[in-house]
Amino acid sequence: MGTDDNRRMDTHPLIDGAVPLAHWGVIRANGADAATFLHSQLTNDFTGMGLSEAKLAGYCSAKGRMLASFVAWKSAHDEVLLACHASVLPATLKRLTMFVLRSKCKLSDASAELKLFGVAGPSARSVCGDARVWRKHETDGASAIRLPDAAGLPRALWVAPAGAPALPAITLDAWQWLEVQSGVPVIEAATAEQFVPQMLNFELVGGVNFQKGCYPGQEVVARSQYRGTVKRRMFLFDVDAPAAAGQEVFHSADPGQPAGMVVNAAARPDGSGRSALVEIKLAALESGSVHLCAVDGPVMTRGELPYAVVLDADQPA
Repeated sequence: MGTDDNRRMDTHPLIDGAVPLAHWGVIRANGADAATFLHSQLTNDFTGMGLSEAKLAGYCSAKGRMLASFVAWKSAHDEVLLACHASVLPATLKRLTMFVLRSKCKLSDASAELKLFGVAGPSARSVCGDARVWRKHETDGASAIRLPDAAGLPRALWVAPAGAPALPAITLDAWQWLEVQSGVPVIEAATAEQFVPQMLNFELVGGVNFQKGCYPGQEVVARSQYRGTVKRRMFLFDVDAPAAAGQEVFHSADPGQPAGMVVNAAARPDGSGRSALVEIKLAALESGSVHLCAVDGPVMTRGELPYAVVLDADQPA
């Protein structure tokens, strides 16, 4: 393990507990055709989805650009819940509703009815039981979705009713840093309609099913996959300066145009700057340096994602 990895592992000795996710919201899809309708609109497979399953999924424009990303799960046989960043929820709900047509499916904003918590560390194990990643565990009226680990720590999305047992508290900064470390992107308003799923490694983290039928943008997404036309990918970077979703990044050899964009960013728990998921041209990784906001801006140091990103047939990164 390299120096950067050691530094990353040393920053979270006390991340154990839960934090309310007030910046997230929930769309409810209810009705006999709820799963079928979502299957026709989102990037993942919702047919045959069981009550103990959860899925990562994206919603794309006709041009294959991501409008929203979801953590989705079945709360009943005829109901699916979609958790997403609150900044994209109103526009996403409005757009999805336009396509319900004759489907037996009613869409609504359930954010006020459900309390979402991010849970990390041993507390995540306590609410998830033995659930594997992308499985749902229910106890005492609460649902816990096991999310991919981050920085060696288990994580969960906890959907808890009022009066649920209290858990130790962690900061929102700590939770968002773990989100970044997981390498699973979250679409916010600042980044909506900017990326084809593969630019964000969405298929590498289980968010795209290439065997399913048509959905908005499916032809673009499939063409990018099978023709090998993805020239941009998402990587983890650290920077000793404020960083936020939607900010552009520049490469030292090409100051005239941005090389990529910050997808998500969070303060490091030890206070030493910020970590960020950055979508970037693959060519910008070959040499030179990457800078935040301008070619003379703060230098960004590439970190290590918890999964491999294949640049070509013989070169993982």
